[in-house]
Amino acid sequence: MEDYHTWQAHGNSNRFSFCQFPFILSTVVKKAIIQRDSEQQMISMARQTLVDKVSRRQRVDMSLLFLNIKVRRLQLVSDSLDELSRKRADLKKKLKVTFVGEAGLDMGGLTKEWFLLLIRQIFHTDYGMFTYVKESQCHWFSSWKCDNYSEFRLVGALMGLAVYNSITLDIRFPPCVYKKLLTPPIVPCDLDTPVGMANLTLDDLQQLMPDLAHGLGEVLSYEGNVEEDFYTTFQVFQEELGVVKSYNLKPGGDKIPVTNLNRKEYVQLYIDFLLNKSIYRQFAAFYHGFHSVCASNALMLLRPEEVEILVCGSPNLDMGSLQRVVQYEGYSKTDPTIRYMSLEMLLFTLVLQCLLGRGADCSEMTACKLPVSHTCFNQICLPPYKSKKELRQKLTIAISNAEGFGLE
Repeated sequence: MEDYHTWQAHGNSNRFSFCQFPFILSTVVKKAIIQRDSEQQMISMARQTLVDKVSRRQRVDMSLLFLNIKVRRLQLVSDSLDELSRKRADLKKKLKVTFVGEAGLDMGGLTKEWFLLLIRQIFHTDYGMFTYVKESQCHWFSSWKCDNYSEFRLVGALMGLAVYNSITLDIRFPPCVYKKLLTPPIVPCDLDTPVGMANLTLDDLQQLMPDLAHGLGEVLSYEGNVEEDFYTTFQVFQEELGVVKSYNLKPGGDKIPVTNLNRKEYVQLYIDFLLNKSIYRQFAAFYHGFHSVCASNALMLLRPEEVEILVCGSPNLDMGSLQRVVQYEGYSKTDPTIRYMSLEMLLFTLVLQCLLGRGADCSEMTACKLPVSHTCFNQICLPPYKSKKELRQKLTIAISNAEGFGLE
């Protein structure tokens, strides 16, 4: 961190810093820098809040040191977006989540659950903000036009909050989204400067829409007469809210045929339209929301794939590391129940934030013999089972009734 602070303080001066050459820093080191930088910003915001209150001789409420989000489960999306909109000035504070009417204390578990449930609802196709591309199993921005894109800004802020609070999200964007988030990595002072307009290629489209990318690749490699055989123009068609609309890729594009000579231009304009121009206002709002929380010189150190790791976590699961940190109380790793519940099954349970323990106390757990988790402390209470079959059956019931928190 000392090297990072030196780099921040002296910028592009002649003073040496490893941060001047981020390609030599590992992803682990960069992630640690991001986390420490976020923690220091949280402390700075809390200190500033205290100073302001004391200087005005006002009573200090410790809750003011946090970004406190209070939501109802039945109105999760609307409550969450309202809270984020009203508390924009507090986004740099440490996040604390409360579910109204529930007794949970947020020691990290409730925050993770809030992100999990909220992302699941916002990214559902019925909500309309994002589409799901089955070919690539990725989400993408809906291209419909409207007068207000503020919800996209709030979703960007939500993703920024996850990175800022070191929470990984269960979402799948194509890699080009992270390229766009770093274009540029620092928000321009001039609000009219375009953001998110990355130079994207057919490979980027391949990771989102592989069939379309394959078709465009066929146009580029076709050895016959493109104009006569494909009979297409510099015009594309796009469905928006059930209505098919046409767009020219260049002025007068509907009257310009695609030929062997201009097909590279056609493909590049098509890619730019799909991944940049058709969703510009949606993504610009999303970009500004993300950077309203994560704005930091540390972002300049990251490559797009490293931003993706911060958001979604590593795709490679280190089972050995998990086994080393699991702690057993009342069990040993050689007990039959622990052997029945393989490490893979335990990881699956933890990652999906299952077993949230609605309405279960110790006596109820004993009677029903269902697993119960205390998500506040990332802890699972596992009754003894006689067989692997019984454990799987009870675990399936618990997972199927997993949402919520309660004490009886």
